[in-house]
Amino acid sequence: MNRIPLLSIVACLAIGLSACAQNPHAGHGDGHSGHSHAQYAGLQKRAIKALSEQQIADLRAGRGMSLAMPAELNGYPGPSHVLELAGPLALTEPQRARTQALFEQMQREARAAGEDLIAAETALDQLFKGRTVTPALLSQATARAAAAQGALRETHLRFHLSMMEVLTPEQVARYNRLRGY
Repeated sequence: MNRIPLLSIVACLAIGLSACAQNPHAGHGDGHSGHSHAQYAGLQKRAIKALSEQQIADLRAGRGMSLAMPAELNGYPGPSHVLELAGPLALTEPQRARTQALFEQMQREARAAGEDLIAAETALDQLFKGRTVTPALLSQATARAAAAQGALRETHLRFHLSMMEVLTPEQVARYNRLRGY
């Protein structure tokens, strides 16, 4: 039976689910997985060890990074994809305008939340880099990073929820079919 260690799940939440989907061994640095001990080789050169340059760019751009999957895959459309499918969904002009406004607000909030996450991960990284980490500081820094990650995810999920006030049930059903769900 293939069991995922709790540490791996926490690591995936900390660095983003999309990163773990791209690297199924992310977070398995316990030496017991049978994988190469050099799996992190080269990553020590990153500006922020826990975030790739692509992740930083995605956070700064307000991209979803698969954070809204519980909403998306359970029938709650996202503003970005609704705008992409505006024609097939037969959005009315008021629906299109409201969706655009929600998308722009989501982007502003997600970019701010992304910057908070980048700052939290930078602070955590600096504790280790500067060799100033203590159990108390570690607890504070990881709590801050987790809260920032949670706030970012909540932002994306909240805007999926908001779309339910914009679209008709028929449009939601059509959206799900168009997206392959």
